Amino acid sequence: MPRLKQYEPLVIHDFEEQQFHLQAHAHTYFELIYLYKGSGIHCLNNCRLSYKAGDLFLICPEDEHYFEIRKSTRFVFIKWTDSYFMNAGNLYPNTASANDPARLMRNRLLKEKKLMFDPSTAQILKNIIENIITYQYRKDISTSPLVFYQIASILAMIRELLINMEAPIALENPDQEQLVTYLHQHIYDPRSIQIQSIASHFNIAPNYFSAYFRRCFGTSYREYVDNYKTGLIEKRIEQGHLSIKQIAAEFGFTDESHFSNFFKKKFHMSPRLYRQNKNRD
Repeated sequence: MPRLKQYEPLVIHDFEEQQFHLQAHAHTYFELIYLYKGSGIHCLNNCRLSYKAGDLFLICPEDEHYFEIRKSTRFVFIKWTDSYFMNAGNLYPNTASANDPARLMRNRLLKEKKLMFDPSTAQILKNIIENIITYQYRKDISTSPLVFYQIASILAMIRELLINMEAPIALENPDQEQLVTYLHQHIYDPRSIQIQSIASHFNIAPNYFSAYFRRCFGTSYREYVDNYKTGLIEKRIEQGHLSIKQIAAEFGFTDESHFSNFFKKKFHMSPRLYRQNKNRD
């Protein structure tokens, strides 16, 4: 798989095409992709997400993606390296952290679901993108406070949306938000979300963790993890481009039989039968 490299701290690409010029690939940099016009499918990791004008996608170095264009599409790519936010420390408010953008861009929940902005927020996003497009030909783009704060505003909008996406549990403090973010990022690694591991990560006594989670979120830890994982698995099966064996491996099941037993408890049928029924719908 090719891995595209970028050496400039910040690059803006604004272009339109009828067939995407790249196959599946990864990057050494971070990328915000705004769809100014057009429609099609964005293939991101193991998800196929439809896109239309106004949609926004986040790409980090760990991701693999490409586009299947159905209607001529105008893309706006905002691409930055680690150095962009690190070297812009003097532009941050005192409460900000240079690590926040990378952590946000790596949030796996934002790769599993489309970002759904309300109409007013979507218009603000479009205005910000147009501001960046207008400014992109200046020589000082990577050191421009104006461009920096435009990008920071987009990230702030995404962060606000993420909190709503992680509902229905209510996040009352940063520790709870970090806990849920950790769960979503490590849902594919069963060892990382074992109570012993996650309790140790957050410095919570393992024998106290389950009670702590229920008190904070109003549901049991196991029920929340199982429901979230089941929702992701259901999408994989419905999309149909991965085999049952591949889905089982992605979510860390020991074998296909183990995966099938987990699925049957939720849907009272095998994954294969579930897929067949969906294909007939």
